Amino acid sequence: QVQLVESGGGLVQPGGSLRLSCAASGSIFSMYNMGWYRQAPGEERELVARISNGGSTDYADSVKGRFTISRDNAKNTVYLQMNTLKPEDTAVYYCNANRRVSGLTIKLFDYWGQGTQVTVSS
Repeated sequence: QVQLVESGGGLVQPGGSLRLSCAASGSIFSMYNMGWYRQAPGEERELVARISNGGSTDYADSVKGRFTISRDNAKNTVYLQMNTLKPEDTAVYYCNANRRVSGLTIKLFDYWGQGTQVTVSS
């Protein structure tokens, strides 16, 4: 079991920056793949960025070059550094943790945080 708590959201002007944090507890953090998703009002939840347990990263085209995902396994925390923010980035941002355990059978684990609001407006 993994419990995720997001923080760092808030109101920022266009062109500004925010750093989101996701603190995990309840399991072995380093074994999980981590991701940030976001959902704007009236829209579907979309993947923003993800980082594997091995450190490889992927980004949505809309944030590539502006956002950076990272993790600190010693602190059981994943971060999303958001620079050059745009009004289109306004959404609730959710932290996700997932992993697959292989053995005689394959077991999948998937967890979500409660989300943190990011508002980009002048």
